Amino acid sequence: MLDYQEAARLAADIASRCTDAVLRPMAAQALPNLRNAALDHADPSTREEARRRLGDIRDLLQALDAAGFGHRGVPRTPEERYREMLGLPLGRPLAPAEIHRAWKRAAKTAHPDAGGNAEQFLALTAAQDALMKGVGRVG
Repeated sequence: MLDYQEAARLAADIASRCTDAVLRPMAAQALPNLRNAALDHADPSTREEARRRLGDIRDLLQALDAAGFGHRGVPRTPEERYREMLGLPLGRPLAPAEIHRAWKRAAKTAHPDAGGNAEQFLALTAAQDALMKGVGRVG
């Protein structure tokens, strides 16, 4: 069984200490869901949403940790780069709503009005557009 209190502590630690532009806001956004899921009277849909958000964090941590492992000198495809920019998992089909949620999550910190820069924001938008065109294909 998943310990939601421990998961919330982990997400809080990531949200307060991480410097990655995608991981930090992802953990901060997951924190309320994880705290609500830790309550004794939490309903199943709250726990499912918390589990999904924790899975997103896990996938991104794995992608960040394994970036380039075993791929020295092998160029990544544009789709793989786009997925990594948005913190999306590699090697499985994506739903349009999943791509949009990932873009919104990343855009919150990359937007110039939120302290990001226009170049980074435009790159995220281009990544979203490219992935939306390829929805249904495995990366």
